[in-house]
Amino acid sequence: MKSLFHYVAAPSPCGYLPDETWRLEYELVAGLTPAAYLQRMLQGWRRFGEALFRPRCRSCHACRSLRVVVDRFRPDRSQRRVRRANAGVVRIHVAAPSVNRAKLDLYDRYHAHQAQVKGWPFHAVKDAAGYRQSFVDNPFPTQEWSYFLDDRLVGVGYVDDLPGALSAIYFFYDPELRQRSLGTWNVLSLLECAAVRRVPHVYLGYYVAECRSMAYKARFVPNQLLGADGGWRDFIG
Repeated sequence: MKSLFHYVAAPSPCGYLPDETWRLEYELVAGLTPAAYLQRMLQGWRRFGEALFRPRCRSCHACRSLRVVVDRFRPDRSQRRVRRANAGVVRIHVAAPSVNRAKLDLYDRYHAHQAQVKGWPFHAVKDAAGYRQSFVDNPFPTQEWSYFLDDRLVGVGYVDDLPGALSAIYFFYDPELRQRSLGTWNVLSLLECAAVRRVPHVYLGYYVAECRSMAYKARFVPNQLLGADGGWRDFIG
């Protein structure tokens, strides 16, 4: 791995908790391998494109890395209902990441909806270059999981296939199909894939207990949170 640039950003309004400020540490890397990235995740880092980041907040420690224990996962009633609604109906295609107009439009419609309903800041990504930088240009091969209802693109997820782990990077979906709970279906699909391959863990990024947008992550049990000492502790289940 080659580090190209490293810095700790100045404190700014938190993207998860509106009454808090956050301070993020960033590192731009080249030549990162899946195994090396897994080691960084075990230290609390995440990545977006070629940029690694982790919280370095002085007074708040709410952001915790969360992973699901695959061989003990059992879907609850609501998750079983989501599986019945989507299995065999919503088609999944896994390929290398790419950019096209359908993905750009779906991304923008999803973020416009989240901005209206959940108060997210809305930053449209209409240009292919911005999308490519975020999702296509990666330091090692990444999977793109595309979800189709008939021939209509209704969801896109990005996944890192790591030694002994699948890591969900980002997922967005058609807000007109909210009743299908495609976000839940995406995680269930990752867990099913991991179970077939006997992959021990699926990583779901950061969990913040008081952030409404992250509440769904705690529903996949049993799961574990990364502690300040670098150890994983059973959280729920």
